[in-house]
Formats: sequence, structure tokens, C-alpha cells
Amino acid sequence: MNEYLKSVILTTIIFFAAIFVVAYPHPGGMHTVEQIEFVKQQLLKKNPAYLMAYNQLIQKADSVITTRHHANPDLSIPGFYFKPEEHRKNSLGLQNDCFSAYTCALAWQLSGKAIYAERSLYFINAWSSINKTYSEADGPLVLCYSGGALVMAAELMRSFRGWKNEDREHFSWWIKYVYRKAGNEIRGRTNNWGDWGRFASSLADYYLDDEEDMAENIRLFKTDLFEKIAEDGHMIEEVKRGANGIWYTYFSLAPITATSWIILNASGENLFRYERNNKSMKKALDYLLYFQQRPSEWTWFKDPRTGLKGDKYGCWPANLIEAMSGIFKDPAFDKFLTPLRPLVYAQHDFAWVYPTLMPLSLNYHTEKK
Repeated sequence: MNEYLKSVILTTIIFFAAIFVVAYPHPGGMHTVEQIEFVKQQLLKKNPAYLMAYNQLIQKADSVITTRHHANPDLSIPGFYFKPEEHRKNSLGLQNDCFSAYTCALAWQLSGKAIYAERSLYFINAWSSINKTYSEADGPLVLCYSGGALVMAAELMRSFRGWKNEDREHFSWWIKYVYRKAGNEIRGRTNNWGDWGRFASSLADYYLDDEEDMAENIRLFKTDLFEKIAEDGHMIEEVKRGANGIWYTYFSLAPITATSWIILNASGENLFRYERNNKSMKKALDYLLYFQQRPSEWTWFKDPRTGLKGDKYGCWPANLIEAMSGIFKDPAFDKFLTPLRPLVYAQHDFAWVYPTLMPLSLNYHTEKK
């Protein structure tokens, strides 16, 4: 065998080895195999709580079977505080499509019905083949906090044989050069922008099996978490936002907790227990829940906005508290949530979307000490 042929064979072996290198178990990221199997078992046992939440999911999935996508080459989102109506209008198409893709992907994973898989791919393929960039002041932020549902959908769809290789390649390009680009652009910010940037980047890293960039997100997360949380639990940058201080507290903690969950699934490291100088994620969640229930005691602004099912953005912060109830097992969380279940958060930002149906548990993991 001549040297040229040896070189070709070696190059080919390296190429295909690179393709099939998998750093993380899939599906994963936001929904692990263990979590999915647990939920399937609850449905087989006809557990009423899970059946109710599942039926809610299927109803949502059925409602988007015939809807059209809104993908466009440039996701142009002006700053909310300068052009609020245009901001909302330009964001809505992305948000509707990402929620639809994710809902249908989850419905396929739990039901096995191909109609949901095909519909999820319709939205995934539309955005990954048409959308090439984002622009204006809030373009990267909106892409990070809404577009994550498209990445979660794709993660759930990885094993579907009907997803063509060419379309998978389009999505890999989009997640690297549009979605993760947006995340990495803002992940160094010190407020909720940075939190959503790290969430987006970590979600993308998991899908792409990029351990190096995931390590950078973990480093950033550990570097400034306790510069964001005060000793009493308030989020230092977010309480400054006038009447929306409680909302922005939620809006920061949602991606912080979701990124912690992705990191746990990727590395086994449990950052939910991360604590320093009497500051912790749990204390911040307790602070949020306390003032959600007692807004008259909020000292940062008179009559702050609170949220539940009647809010235009849905059931915040209950969706976050529901997700964290499986991690912290706090009876106060459960008492607050019982009359609200099952919870779905169907618009705006997508970290904790179906938290009642897809509960979190540390029992899914063998933690690294």
C-alpha cells in the first residue's frame, strides 16, 4: 500500500470518527433519557396527574398541526423600550414557531406518533434553512430566550429517522452560526442578558457535543453567580427595574436554573447546591416566591407587577417554582403550586415550558462530588 493511499484511508477514518464522537448522552440537555422514561412509565400506570398534563401537551400539539411557519432570513428585533409594539410583533413569529416545534417534538417522544415528529421538523427545518442572522438591539436576546425551544425540539428529534441528513446539516449550521453566536455574543453581560446567553450557549454546546465551550460556560457561571445574588436572596441587577422587578427576578432565575440543569446533565456537577457567603440559588428562589405572594411588602417599588395564569406571559413564576420543586423538595413550593397544576408556559421565554409533565429529579443522576 503506497503512502498516498494510507494517507487517504487515515484521513477518512479520522473524518468519520469525528462525526460519530458523542460527548453527551442524547436525548439530553433539558430532557434526559431517564426523565423521558420516567414520564412514560407514569403514563402507562395512568397516573392522573401525568395524564392531565400529557393531555394538555397533546391538545397544544394538535392545535399547531396545520399552522404555517414564520421563518425569515433576518430576525430583526428593535429594543423593547424604544419600539415595544414592533419588538413584540417581530418576536411573536419566532416564539410561536419555537413553541410549536418543541411541543410537537415532546409529543412525539411520549406518544411515538410520527405526525408530531413531522410537524416538529417542519418548524425546525424552516428556521434552520431560511434564517441566517439576527439584528437590531434585542435580536440576540430574543433569539436566546425564545429560540432555545427550537434547540430543545431538535435534541428530542435526533433519533427520528425521517429527519434527512441534509436538513440535519442545515440545523447544525444554524445552531453554530446563528443561535450559539447570539448566545456567545451576550453571555458576558452581568444581568439577565448574560444569563440567557449562557443558557443558549450551553444548550447549543450540549447538542453539538462541544465540551470545550461548555467548560467556558461553566466557568462563567461560577465566576459571577454570587455577584448577582445578594445575601438576603434578591437579584441585585433585576430588582432595579421599577414595577417589573419581580418579573426580571424571574427572568434571570429561569435561565440560571435551566443552565444549571444542562450542566448537571452534561457533567454531573450539581450547581443547585452551589453556595458561598450565605448566598445560594435556593435563597434567590425563596425570595422570589415570598414576594410573588406578598407584593405589598416589596420594598424596591410600590405595587410591583406579579404573574400567574392571568399575566400576558402566562404562569410565571409558577413554571420556574414547579421545575425547582423537584430539585429542592420544599413543602412551601408544593403548597403554592398545588392549585395551579398542571402548568404550561406557552409564550415569550422558553426554559421551563412543561414543568408539571416533565419533572426534575436528582435521582436521574449520579452526581460528581
